[in-house]
Amino acid sequence: MQKNQQPTWDFNVINMRISKNQIKFIRSLSQKKVRDAEQLFLAEGEKCVRELLQSFEPYLIASSIPLLGVSALEASPMEIEQMSQLRHPQGVIAAFRMPNPIIAESADELTLALDGIQDPGNLGTIIRTADWFGISNIVCSADTVDCWNPKVVQATMGALARVRVHYTDLYSFIQRSTQSKADDAAGKCGSCPVYGTLLDGKNMYLPNAIPCKNSGIIIMGNEGNGISPAIRNLITHPLFIPSYPADRPTSESLNVAIATAIVLAEFRR
Repeated sequence: MQKNQQPTWDFNVINMRISKNQIKFIRSLSQKKVRDAEQLFLAEGEKCVRELLQSFEPYLIASSIPLLGVSALEASPMEIEQMSQLRHPQGVIAAFRMPNPIIAESADELTLALDGIQDPGNLGTIIRTADWFGISNIVCSADTVDCWNPKVVQATMGALARVRVHYTDLYSFIQRSTQSKADDAAGKCGSCPVYGTLLDGKNMYLPNAIPCKNSGIIIMGNEGNGISPAIRNLITHPLFIPSYPADRPTSESLNVAIATAIVLAEFRR
């Protein structure tokens, strides 16, 4: 199927079966180069697909189960399994059109910044967590895993319908944000605070560790290496999540998705 070619089936037609070519095409969307070329991404499971239908245009929906109110191509459980990226397919798979890419110019609200997150499950969980805590924008470095990766989409459980994910030069984005906020006399917190989780940061539960909870940038770093040195230099308020109890050895570090949830919970408290 050629790029941007319109599907030859009618979504209003009920009981139309999926074809072998369509199965092959859906399977190819597991590859980033194909997703980028076709501007399509995959989602699986009835709940996730219904959530995404609120915000994204469907290109193809295939199902081996009845879908109330949704026109879909009929597929057998075996055909769903052939297309699925899951160990245990959930009976529904859909291809959605990607939104036009949005370049985040600066942070004008509490924004989450991700520096080199590599694990799809972590990114998906972070997006879902951001949705829970009312974060509308996540800004990612160019080397962060693709948010349209099927494993990421699945882990978000539909949160991509409400959270915008941007990919850009993270260093330049933070610089622009701090400068624009400093120039904004109406800014409630003055210049844009830049928070980051570091082992030598300030206990985030102490008074004044977080001077402004309704705006700023929260940076979370790579699973193994943490926040990169260049980005670390831009942090104005280093934060530390203390372990408990403090007088005995504990794990060396927290999973980045768990750490993100803990930090966001404190900002929203």
